[in-house]
Amino acid sequence: MTTFLHGEGTLTLDERKLLVDQALVLFEQNYVHLPLKTAMHAVNPVQRLRVLRRRLERQTTDTMPEEWLFHAELSEIFHSVRDLHTNYLLPAPFKGKIAFLPFLIEEYADEQGPHFLVTHVAQQFPVPEPKFRPGVEITHWSGTPIATAVDLHAARFAGSNAAARHSRGVQSLTVRPLRMHLPPFEEWVAVTYLDAEGTTQELRVDWQIADSLPALVDADAVTEAALSQGLDLDADETGRAKVMLFAPRIAEQEMAAAAGEEIPVSAGEVPTSMPAVFRAREISTPSGKFGHIRIFTFNVPDPGSFVAEFIRLIGALPQNGLIVDVRDNGGGHIHAAEFALQALTPRRITPEPVQFLNTPLNLRICRKHEHNPDIDLGTWVPSMEQAVEIGSTFSNAFPITPEDGANNIGQTYFGPVVLVTNARCYSATDIFAAGFQDHGIGTVIGTDDNTGAGGANVWTHGLLSALLEGEAGVPYAKLPKEAGMRVSIRRTLRVGALSGTPVEDLGVLSDVRHRMTRRDLLEDNVDLLARAAGLLGARPPRTLTITAASRVNGSLRLNLETSNVDRVDVYLDERPRESVDVADGQVDVTVDNASAVGAVRVDGFANRELVASCRKRLG
Repeated sequence: MTTFLHGEGTLTLDERKLLVDQALVLFEQNYVHLPLKTAMHAVNPVQRLRVLRRRLERQTTDTMPEEWLFHAELSEIFHSVRDLHTNYLLPAPFKGKIAFLPFLIEEYADEQGPHFLVTHVAQQFPVPEPKFRPGVEITHWSGTPIATAVDLHAARFAGSNAAARHSRGVQSLTVRPLRMHLPPFEEWVAVTYLDAEGTTQELRVDWQIADSLPALVDADAVTEAALSQGLDLDADETGRAKVMLFAPRIAEQEMAAAAGEEIPVSAGEVPTSMPAVFRAREISTPSGKFGHIRIFTFNVPDPGSFVAEFIRLIGALPQNGLIVDVRDNGGGHIHAAEFALQALTPRRITPEPVQFLNTPLNLRICRKHEHNPDIDLGTWVPSMEQAVEIGSTFSNAFPITPEDGANNIGQTYFGPVVLVTNARCYSATDIFAAGFQDHGIGTVIGTDDNTGAGGANVWTHGLLSALLEGEAGVPYAKLPKEAGMRVSIRRTLRVGALSGTPVEDLGVLSDVRHRMTRRDLLEDNVDLLARAAGLLGARPPRTLTITAASRVNGSLRLNLETSNVDRVDVYLDERPRESVDVADGQVDVTVDNASAVGAVRVDGFANRELVASCRKRLG
């Protein structure tokens, strides 16, 4: 570890100056949260960068400090704004590497307070002590009480709120992507733990470095996926590292899916072509059998394929209730997150609007792509031009996600739904959770008080450069040695009852708080899922299906199947045509003068509340 930390690095003094200059461009001209962060956290990253730049001017090749110290200072300036979208990405050889200890620690709480358990041990990196296995409780970390060690780690890592910082403190104990963080300064960790018999033991474990798995999306390319990114890169790289270290089963499933082979799954699990993205299964609880779908990431290149697979999987699960579990999901493609919501609700989805910081450089980028059909930044231009006269800080707010795309499928799941979150939900997952809550889809159960609070669309330095490619006087310069930077470019705002509220730093508050238990950590979330299932069991599932549609003498005859619905309204080509009281079972509805109709929508109500909606295209 010492050799890697102190022996690597080839940045020249001029390259260091270039990195600081480019960071200044991003913070001064692109960073949408700068006013918020300056006020909320009493930080001034711009001045700190100017001071660093001045110190570099006084240095020479002989007097400049070791490269890792430069990386540490520049990283700390980026971390100071507590924004996991806004990063300094370390150059080679740190890029593509992870530092890890071969076990995973998770936290639960009881009446005695917090406890920290080992929940996974990597099979391919065995520790030299057979008593150290899942279920042992960590008491001290290199001589420091474990709770204090977590707090010390939390203070080093960016997090928009206390819950997020604490959660990152636990995670960073054993897994750290080196793209965002320097390797640990210590060579090893001395772990004090209680074994299965309650006896105190101690184990020394060396830090190791390995290659991380590649990302699914090229964030520097001018593509819809890159422009629509809402991703915590730290969480994304950590998630891929966890798959490599602790979930080889998922890697096997991915290989089988890529080869077109039958995918091995556990009993009750639905096979998926996207095992790194979804896990869908039927679960048995004291309240009955329900569906459970885990969404590990929204970081996919094609949101249409993501939504199609999501709809297929939930359709194969029990229809009386669904648990959507997005814990530890660092986000990804914002379209994928917002497109998926429509499948769970009869209400029309309003995507979250976003705003640019009004600066000359942001306006220049938007003007260049004002009439670009593939990018379309023109919507924001008028308000940004007006800002010259009225002095507004932000542009007007418009959605990134096309509203038609967020509503082109409609509801496909009619049972009650709950959403499970934690403080590691970030970015596009914050947007998904906010949309779930803002549209009243169901109860949000949080294992923390709130989500990670990443309220922005993030662009890379490479993408910003590409957007102005070919123009004269571009302020972006190529970064040396594969270094990178990312910046929050557009901030997101809530809709519905909290319309206009920023997501950044606030996150999505839980409707119900569940504190993780020992059984949750060691028995596949058994208490958490039972709590969620209890909420599902208290709500009625609905049925609303168009089982047949036929044209007879210019009229349209519909056969419907309904349950827990007392009225249906029929829309033909989005025009209201009939309203009929119904009871559970089969019902026929005839609409006259409907010979030229292309589409039908049926909305179902219970006690005057919209509770279900279904659609059908007519041939």
